[in-house]
Amino acid sequence: MTLKRRISIYVSVAFSILFGLGITIVYLAFASFRQVEFTDRLQEKALTTVNLLLTVKNIDKQLLKVIDQNSINKLYNEKTLVFDENLNLIYSSIDDAPIRWNRQDLLSLKESKKFIKVDNGRDLVGLFYDSKKADYYVLIAAEDKYGNSKLRYLSYILLSTFLAGITVMWISTYFIIKKLTKPLETFQRNIVHISANELNTQLPISKSRNDEITLLTQTFNQMLARIEMSFIAQREFTANASHELRTPISRITFQIDNLLQSNELAETTRNYLTSITANVNQLSELINSLLLLAKSSPLDSGEQLSEERIDEIFFSSYEQAKKNLPDLKMNFEINESKSISNGLVIQAARSVLVIAFANLLRNAYQYSFDRTVSVSITQLTEEQLTVTFSNWGEPLSTQEKSRLFQPFTRGRNSRNTQGSGLGLGIVKRILDYHRATVNYSASPETHHHFEIIFTI
Repeated sequence: MTLKRRISIYVSVAFSILFGLGITIVYLAFASFRQVEFTDRLQEKALTTVNLLLTVKNIDKQLLKVIDQNSINKLYNEKTLVFDENLNLIYSSIDDAPIRWNRQDLLSLKESKKFIKVDNGRDLVGLFYDSKKADYYVLIAAEDKYGNSKLRYLSYILLSTFLAGITVMWISTYFIIKKLTKPLETFQRNIVHISANELNTQLPISKSRNDEITLLTQTFNQMLARIEMSFIAQREFTANASHELRTPISRITFQIDNLLQSNELAETTRNYLTSITANVNQLSELINSLLLLAKSSPLDSGEQLSEERIDEIFFSSYEQAKKNLPDLKMNFEINESKSISNGLVIQAARSVLVIAFANLLRNAYQYSFDRTVSVSITQLTEEQLTVTFSNWGEPLSTQEKSRLFQPFTRGRNSRNTQGSGLGLGIVKRILDYHRATVNYSASPETHHHFEIIFTI
């Protein structure tokens, strides 16, 4: 999961929890307020009833019931019971709604003076009335129809507000975080394409922003500059060392050639000199490879990319490889689509791409059972074509496959072949500059495939 999504989820979840707690507190506070308010009304009604019984002399209880029935403050589903000090029922309102009570409730009421309960969805209030003449117990219950209706309506409003609020919050948080992290996405897109050949790249820095992303970009640019200096120093050392080595190598080659022209040499000496010449040529080839790797770009010679036919480049590389590998055998085919015009034309630096193809031919030749290489050029689409090099040879291990394009890497199947392990590294470097990809596969294990994909 991306950082942007994680931040959005964490912020949204935190807001949802806090918002939910706030709404719950509002609901519980209103529910408590409703109960307290309605309890006060019940208590007031109970006291009014007892006062009428005690203060109005000889009031008819039936008349009190009629007054109670027609009172402007009549409560919904109300019932009032009044007991004397002997726990005898002396008054019951005209309502049919029952009140569940027992003797113990009345006895405990004398100690607590007041209790509040909920009975079948109704609020029940018990009061102990202590007058000068006698004690009275009052039980009154009623349903807060309007208060409960307001509470339900409030719950609907709060729930709707919660759902709408968290929906808006989740969506807005995602887009806000996306906008805030957009410079980070731009930073990621910029650095993903920076290769060892583009270390002089400097990422743009926004002058209007002074946040962590800007500081990260500045630090990254400084790191690139330090890495580029290290690469330049390394390449300069390799190039200088290679140039210095080429002079004595050339002298040795010249001196051996002069010796070989002499007719007075013994056959054994001539064989030794020929072997030395082969070793010197291999060393010269190694130095040339190091020089090519040391360049900041294979195009340092000044050659520019231009439109070239891929088949013509390959034939040039084949002729170059054939000079050193006279017994090289090749199967070649072109799968060209008639519907695609100029499908074999690519943007390429001819001289260095010839070197890449020649190295692939030499590699396939050296590690082939029968010294035969199969090459095919195929047009995939109007924008892509592939060049495939195949041969039959000893299989590679998984570790060897993973390190195939690293410089100075040689597998166990190279025991009887000469080489430095730089060929495929040079191929990879040249193809990277051409924005081409090279993939290795083996199916079955002894059938090796190198597939190069060019974008036309």
